[in-house]
Amino acid sequence: MRKLVYYIGVSLDGRIAGPGGEFDFFPQGDEQQAAAYSTWMNALYPETIPTAYRAAVGVADAPNRRFDTVVMGLGTYRPALDNGITSPYTHLRQYVVSSTLKPDTDPSVTVVPSDPLALVRELKGEVGAGLDIWLCGGGQLAGTLLPEIDELLIKTYPVVAGTGIPVVDGAFDPTVFDVAERTAFPNGVTLTRLTRRQSVGDPAGGLRDDCPDSATA
Repeated sequence: MRKLVYYIGVSLDGRIAGPGGEFDFFPQGDEQQAAAYSTWMNALYPETIPTAYRAAVGVADAPNRRFDTVVMGLGTYRPALDNGITSPYTHLRQYVVSSTLKPDTDPSVTVVPSDPLALVRELKGEVGAGLDIWLCGGGQLAGTLLPEIDELLIKTYPVVAGTGIPVVDGAFDPTVFDVAERTAFPNGVTLTRLTRRQSVGDPAGGLRDDCPDSATA
């Protein structure tokens, strides 16, 4: 069964965006550091680069390495939509969870008006599906889907936001994840991959066997 992976950038105080959805405050380092960081990340997870920018960063023809499906909330989808881009990840199967978005917004985008847990469980159980599911955001959707999140890929940036959208915004539900690997970069960013700790009697049995990977900025 494939996994739901929450890959996201966060501030030191656990914010994935500012109160108005801002995300341009995450520091990338100097020009050389930023270029090296982006090149390394993009080579590992080219599918997480929006289609419109893939050619500019040299991954236009790169195959999907980890994900073939993306799930996001309306807040995550909105910036692309506001710029006239209705299909931001045409190289992936796209699902937007929203009760207000029109279902015919784009033929390559499936609008899910309710029950994202049922959606993810259905996607996980698809026969013959080879790649994982990328949970792109945002915080409220992550809170709803927490029972189904198998892995976290957290890019921690050296900045304190002060306020904004939390990485997970849901009910109190302590869930333990184990650190599988951690990589620090010269620009101050730390990438941490964590796998969900399985409880005794979990049908999956023990800790999951995950491949070491990284992600993009």
